[in-house]
Amino acid sequence: MSDGKPKMRVGELLVADGAITENQLSRALAEQRSSGQMLGEMLVTQGTISQATLVRALSKCLGIRGVTLRHGLIDPTLLAMIGEEEAERLKAIPMFRVRDTLTVAMAEPQSLPAIDRLRQLTKCRKIRAVLALEGNIREYIKKYAGGNVDVDAFLTSLAEQDVEVVERETVDEGPATDLDKLVAGSPIVNLVNVALLTAVKDRGSDIHIEPDKRGTRIRYRKDGMLRDLMKPPAGMHAAIVSRVKVIGRMDIAEKRLPQEGRVRIVAEGREIDLRVSSMPTLLGEKIVIRILDKQNLKVRLEDLGFESGALARFQTVLKQPHGLVLVTGPTGSGKTTTLYSAIDLLRSPEVNILTVEDPVEYQLDGVNQIQVQDQIGLSFARALRSILRQDPDIIMVGEIRDEETARVAVQAALTGHGVLATLHTNDAAGAVARLLDMHIESYLVASALNGVVAQRLARTICSGCLTRYYPSPEVLAEAGLAQMAGRPFQKGGGCPQCHDSGFQGRLGVYEVMEVTSRIRRMIHAQAGSQALREQAERDGSLSLRQAGVQLALAGRTSLEEVLRVTRTDDTDEQASPVACEPRREAA
Repeated sequence: MSDGKPKMRVGELLVADGAITENQLSRALAEQRSSGQMLGEMLVTQGTISQATLVRALSKCLGIRGVTLRHGLIDPTLLAMIGEEEAERLKAIPMFRVRDTLTVAMAEPQSLPAIDRLRQLTKCRKIRAVLALEGNIREYIKKYAGGNVDVDAFLTSLAEQDVEVVERETVDEGPATDLDKLVAGSPIVNLVNVALLTAVKDRGSDIHIEPDKRGTRIRYRKDGMLRDLMKPPAGMHAAIVSRVKVIGRMDIAEKRLPQEGRVRIVAEGREIDLRVSSMPTLLGEKIVIRILDKQNLKVRLEDLGFESGALARFQTVLKQPHGLVLVTGPTGSGKTTTLYSAIDLLRSPEVNILTVEDPVEYQLDGVNQIQVQDQIGLSFARALRSILRQDPDIIMVGEIRDEETARVAVQAALTGHGVLATLHTNDAAGAVARLLDMHIESYLVASALNGVVAQRLARTICSGCLTRYYPSPEVLAEAGLAQMAGRPFQKGGGCPQCHDSGFQGRLGVYEVMEVTSRIRRMIHAQAGSQALREQAERDGSLSLRQAGVQLALAGRTSLEEVLRVTRTDDTDEQASPVACEPRREAA
């Protein structure tokens, strides 16, 4: 609300802020009248004030946020959205985009026609205008107009400056560093922030900072695949590692031993947890940063990609009052997300749910979560034994790694508790063999186990470059679809939206083995994994390969992607043509 006072002019604000004196202002005004130049620009040209000082004063006058442009604050690829000529005419340059909101630096941010034109050119629903000096804008339009930005060159050109970090206290994790509010920084700080923000905006899951003979290689994992992010110049690796260790609250002096750290940052207006791991290598320390973004967490089972029959079987298994439910698959296949989704289905005010995890990836409301700390003796097995004295209804075990944990989990399931856990096996039937290998008696496994889910993550076809194609006879044969030669399938052709990969996002491929009375008897008799698979298929379950082929037939992923994620060393994983036909729902 206005207080009725007239707004101060730029010159008056500069005097009030102590940037110039009254005498300097008087001389500048007299010179401005003869030259016709803008007062602020004239003072910058003369060296009386800096660009940053003028931007602060102008932003106060206009009531709009101001910025001094520099490398790292601008996504160079966005200039192509409006083009060099239009950017020059509008005196504007796009800085970064968050979903449908584009932040643009403008010399005239109060110009509504210019904002409407930007909205029309970029197809972004919201344009967030910030103030920048016209000369500063033109400088970066010229630098980025070629569309081929040399990261090495612009990083080495950055000058050392004081870094402004906005922090706020959180109850559990300490300060949250707000990356979006960094307006200046050293080359190293800037590089790390650019890497983090790029990976977060592109929904990446991990960042790899690796030493190389020629310098440093920074990659990030998106949709399960690593892709290059940037290659900083030689000589910066140690400084980059030190910066990451500082924000991860790790010992920067210790370079011979692996370390782990964690930090909570604020990026794109939301809190994101980072898990940092360092590992000494021959050429120097390698850093991996795990990005845990709640926005990417899907907690409804219906959103994960279950086929309708598999989803119904899984829900039936989960709703049994007690017993053991296992989720299996390799590292990075989404097992923890499936467990969180199961917890979301089961939690209510009447149920006491406890979890033991390493690490706790996401915090869930209404759930008591315990972090494993091996260094003080708080292992999975020890935490589990203590949990049993906490009157639990449902227990989630992040991972069954050894016989002791497996035995406590099975005993908990047999004594009236619902137990959810993950296990590393290739398929659902293999989970039984793994428990027997851990010396858990077959009669205990048969009594405790209610069901097993095996899963993989397959990349989904990019909607921006969807095209039809005909798989090779070899691919069709491997998928069990030799009879479908000549039938078109779908895949992504590659476009800028998906970085020419043809894929955008991932979905789950699931195999659900419900432990029926027949399978329970087979487990008790120590039947082999192949026999259990065959019985599960007779009971209506689809194997991983069969479930994946169904997704390819539905046009949600490519046939080659299905074969890639479901390929194992077993020769009996081939899908049968009959099993891959669309299933008929029971009346």
